[in-house]
Amino acid sequence: MARYLLTIEYDGGPFVGWQRQENGLSVQEVMERASGGLEAGHHEVYGAGRTDSGVHALAMTAHVDFAKDWRADVVRDALNHHLRPHPVSVLSAVRVRDDFHARFSAVRRGYVYRMVDRRAPLALAAGKAWQVRVALDADAMNKAAQSLVGTHDFTTFRDAQCQADSPVKSIDAISVERSGDEIVLHVEAISFLHRQIRSITGSLVEVGRGRWSVEDFRAALEAADRTGCGPVAPPDGLYLAFVNYPPEALVSP
Repeated sequence: MARYLLTIEYDGGPFVGWQRQENGLSVQEVMERASGGLEAGHHEVYGAGRTDSGVHALAMTAHVDFAKDWRADVVRDALNHHLRPHPVSVLSAVRVRDDFHARFSAVRRGYVYRMVDRRAPLALAAGKAWQVRVALDADAMNKAAQSLVGTHDFTTFRDAQCQADSPVKSIDAISVERSGDEIVLHVEAISFLHRQIRSITGSLVEVGRGRWSVEDFRAALEAADRTGCGPVAPPDGLYLAFVNYPPEALVSP
């Protein structure tokens, strides 16, 4: 058996999410079909996490096992051949140890959320960013976001259907930055609750619009009450940006 770490880019628009589901096509399903094109049989592809319907990935990671010890570049190129015409691309394949796990070996994950605050319709970024048609105060949003750094009860920003054992999570870093009419949220942590980032983003936009103060945002977090969350941001602007692993986890056999 040979195990490979895959780094994958995809447009989440056509999919029901990463995880295989009965109600539509998932990224995991097309990855497994492509794996069967390289080597006959079913090959389970284990992702570093789950992205919801419509959420994109700049660098999702996953692992897959093959009976043959293929060259890594052959795995990458063959998978990309069999992934056509889906908007999914394997950026790299790396041979890793047999005990490596894309989800459980990860030590940090990073997401970005793209917002555009302009009146004119989105042409190039349609389906790839959340258009907010009023000017947002990115500095106030960034100031409010800093209250999330550290370990907190994130019940306010946790989806009602979340299956995590606890609402307590730690955010390592978070920032909101403007470039022209685009505002980008960057957030890093070892793991996240279901729709946590979209919930946080929607509430930060309330700050940016002037509907909430920075203190209102902090109070919403401290209340640990889901009813205090602002509108949940749409999936279009959310991207899984990276997944990090300790160097020892990536040592080739």
